[in-house]
Amino acid sequence: MKTLVSLVQVFVAGAICLVMGFVEILCLPIDRHRGRLFHALARFWARTVLAICRVRVRVKGVENLERGRSYVYVSNHASMFDIPAILASVPDQIRIVYKKELEVVPFFGWGLKWGHYIGIDRGRGSKAMQSLEEAIGKIRNGQSLLLYAEGTRTLDGKLQPFKRGAFNIAVRAGVPVVPLTVNGSFRIMPKGSIIIHPGNVEIVLGKPILIDSLSGREAERQLMEQVHAAIEANYIDQSSEIQTPCP
Repeated sequence: MKTLVSLVQVFVAGAICLVMGFVEILCLPIDRHRGRLFHALARFWARTVLAICRVRVRVKGVENLERGRSYVYVSNHASMFDIPAILASVPDQIRIVYKKELEVVPFFGWGLKWGHYIGIDRGRGSKAMQSLEEAIGKIRNGQSLLLYAEGTRTLDGKLQPFKRGAFNIAVRAGVPVVPLTVNGSFRIMPKGSIIIHPGNVEIVLGKPILIDSLSGREAERQLMEQVHAAIEANYIDQSSEIQTPCP
């Protein structure tokens, strides 16, 4: 019975993704430049999906953010529920950097492609560089970015090594980096599973790390180490949570 309920939740959440993608496409002509309506619709989608799947989100560290300032949020990645949890709870105009493979999904992927998020083509060097330049341009125009430094979702609930790409963007853009820790989402829906385990997600926003005048690979390496240490300090190892019975 629990599996059947979960499959219904997945189906309904997927249907909402398609519908919201279609609505976002319709709104693009009147939201071409700023993207605020697009973000508002994304937050509505996120809160709706979380409510349907009975996932509750608690956020800590909002006081560390300065209203109206652009940031690069660098997060760990444990579950498909990380994105709706972050969009629903972080009070900022966040633009997501996503894999271009998602653009083939009808309506939802099309909304990503033609909307205000940034697709990264990881298999083509010149295309990837073009995407990075687009990301940096959005930051300089007053928007914030969300990047997953691990590159993909964890398979075992442990924090993975970070990749350099997120920190290359941050150093080149020259804006503060906010270490963002997601706890609890791995248990809700780990990679490779379609079963949803309702529960709680905790978002921890660390203190912004200033870039100052740093540049080059050494600056990126130092920043990567700082952010990894900050996320690790707040991270709850979730490797055993997949075996935890659903309440």
